[in-house]
Amino acid sequence: MGTDSDSIHSSTQNAYHQPLLNQRVDEEDQNPKTKSQKKLALLPLIFLIYFEVSGGPFGEEATVGAAGPFFAILGFVIFPFIWSIPEALLTAELATTFPGNGGFVIWANEAFGPFWGSLMGYWKFFSGVINLASYPVLCIDYLKLVIPVLSSGLPRYVSIFVSSSLLSFLNYSGLAIVGYTAVVLGVASLLPFVIMSLIALPKIDPSRWLSLGQEGVKKDWTIFFNTIFWNVNSWDNASTLAAEVEEPRKNIPKALVFAGLLTCLSCIIPLLTTTGAMPLDQKVWIDGYFANVAYLIAGNWLKYWMEIGAVLSIIGLFEAQLSSAAYQLLGMSDLGFTPTIFGERSKFNTPWLAILISTIIAIAMTFLSFTEIISTVNFLYSLGMLLEFASFLKLRKKFPTMKRPFKVPLGFFGLIIMCIVPSVLLVYVMMVATKVVFVTSAFLTLLGIVLYYFMNLCKSKRWIEFNGVGDKLDEDEDIIT
Repeated sequence: MGTDSDSIHSSTQNAYHQPLLNQRVDEEDQNPKTKSQKKLALLPLIFLIYFEVSGGPFGEEATVGAAGPFFAILGFVIFPFIWSIPEALLTAELATTFPGNGGFVIWANEAFGPFWGSLMGYWKFFSGVINLASYPVLCIDYLKLVIPVLSSGLPRYVSIFVSSSLLSFLNYSGLAIVGYTAVVLGVASLLPFVIMSLIALPKIDPSRWLSLGQEGVKKDWTIFFNTIFWNVNSWDNASTLAAEVEEPRKNIPKALVFAGLLTCLSCIIPLLTTTGAMPLDQKVWIDGYFANVAYLIAGNWLKYWMEIGAVLSIIGLFEAQLSSAAYQLLGMSDLGFTPTIFGERSKFNTPWLAILISTIIAIAMTFLSFTEIISTVNFLYSLGMLLEFASFLKLRKKFPTMKRPFKVPLGFFGLIIMCIVPSVLLVYVMMVATKVVFVTSAFLTLLGIVLYYFMNLCKSKRWIEFNGVGDKLDEDEDIIT
């Protein structure tokens, strides 16, 4: 297709998407008073992204147990460069170009059509809601050190059910409330690590950072890579609620930068502090061990504060992930991939059914162990991200003249290199998956495909009400092409 037809294609595409995807954004930009009341401001957006990606160092202890201090530290230094930065740049460009709820679903739909847009949605949705299940499990892993009765049995499952239900109600009460709650939770959960680092500073021996692990302790690279990957991914989740953000074209890139700095510092500094201040006993470095380190460094008072901080962090993680999953379903409803009821909002302007469905699935998945949860999440997320990188490149080629408020400053060859490096990591994460993870992921992929065709059948038979946006997009593409 030549330059002239590219321009016509791009202009028509922009003219169509502006009213559909950006209408609410433009209305709010023209009315600052309404914007301040209804939209997500920069500061809460930063902390929502922070919790969608990491939420602090809780859960990263397993990397030391799996590979030793040196590789754990090296992993959290290198991974942001080969993974987090490319994903964040991609998200900044596409989320500001298509600032509608649904994020990556819109991107895949625009790049490759409705089948791939729908499959992207299901991959990321299943990944998100299974990820939700990991947070109550991680919370109990910390609390059982203080309340042993929560270690197993009925008390464990009851506590998971009650906590998940209460946290879902907070999400139902409004995205602005969730955002500012995330700010408070982020500050409160990081304070014990700041204090522990200051107290431990005189005890740090930098030579301990170079330890490759204890003799006789076998390295578990599957746990190592899955844990690091789980702690630094999901930068694109912010895109699923882009239409709820104040001035998304300006604030999303800013929020990604500040959230990136906060995430990197909150992961690496506690790891340097604890491994440098404590003699290595590799086998005890499991989920929840930071609380024991706090006790050894400062006493019970910091241990209990660390436990409280862990719970607060997990609340933030749960709220941010649930918001992302729910608004993704809302975006899929806007595109016509799911019934219109998923786009209905409560009196608090939140997608109530999407929140309810996400919570129910998350509770149902808590029977899995923490390691199985994050491995399955990573596998499904990797499938989605491979498609996301492909969509990014395809959209650059398909709409070269489209206005991009934020544009990654690389030529097409540079973009290919930027996408290939993290894609190799994604393939490796999938290759080291266990049989259980592979079978679970294959089943959920098949389920996503079945749901796509079933939704099309329901739409053609008019059994359920759907929005026609997805179909309209495809018809316009066919006419233009």
